[in-house]
Amino acid sequence: MKHYLSFAFAAFMALGSYAQSRVFVTREITPESLVRIYKALGRPAEGRVAVKISTGESQKTGYLRPAFIKPLLDEVHGTIVECNTAYPGTRNTTEAHWKTIREHGFTAVAPVDIMDEEGDMEIAVKDTTHIKYDIVGKHLAYYDFMINLAHFKGHQMGGLGGVMKNASIGVASAAGKAYIHSAGVTKDVAEMWSHIDDQDGFVESMASAAQAVHNYFDQGTKILYIAVMNNMSIDCDCNANPQTPLIADYGIVASLDPVACDQACYDIVTQIHNDEHNNTKPLLDRIAKQHGTHIMEWGEKIGLGSRKYEIVNIDK
Repeated sequence: MKHYLSFAFAAFMALGSYAQSRVFVTREITPESLVRIYKALGRPAEGRVAVKISTGESQKTGYLRPAFIKPLLDEVHGTIVECNTAYPGTRNTTEAHWKTIREHGFTAVAPVDIMDEEGDMEIAVKDTTHIKYDIVGKHLAYYDFMINLAHFKGHQMGGLGGVMKNASIGVASAAGKAYIHSAGVTKDVAEMWSHIDDQDGFVESMASAAQAVHNYFDQGTKILYIAVMNNMSIDCDCNANPQTPLIADYGIVASLDPVACDQACYDIVTQIHNDEHNNTKPLLDRIAKQHGTHIMEWGEKIGLGSRKYEIVNIDK
């Protein structure tokens, strides 16, 4: 992996542009290491803190378990936030989603908010190539700070499910999901499936929506990104019956830059040595087939972040 060093990192962050970013890594996947990597970022969560996760379509998926994230939630006094899905399943209505949230144990560890339970709202996008605004859960307005806590894995449609997907599709309401998936053609969930032929447009729309959420939090100064690299199936946690992961659990990656965070996760996978414990080919093939790395390329192009980064290993 190429490591980059930027002595001007703080200056670039202050100016709101990214040249080279720091990406923190730990090989430990424990509740304690999750808190430790959060603290390493040096950006304390303040005010009303939203912790965006996936609540998981079924218990077969690799969603981050409540016991694992509870110490971080306690540390930041955070509220778990989610939005309803745009496909039939266990989370496509508020009633069904609350049932799943309770069954998966999240209400036992922290307050939970389905952000589009009372509707949605539009927020501004900087990149209007495809979408002219982002449609998010209305309750996003309740929060001062967001911790984007993603489970890194593949994705059936986007190829790669990391922090940018968690910020875009994850924060979007059902209508917002349809708008992103169709690359700005429709907000109607029923019509969405007839307008999913523009794969690059979809991926670019995800990057644009991720930037909208990033900028919503005080131009990116009140948000941070953490990706947990475990249970790395080729399928997303929105798939109730995902393929068995073929890659050993790696660790936790975190950054203030979402593009660098996803790029680092992808680079780590590409450099894993294939042996009896690891077969990276299915995941890398899924990402390539769905143009998954294009989300980082487009994210860098529109100024969301940088694909160049310096690795900071917090285990040393």
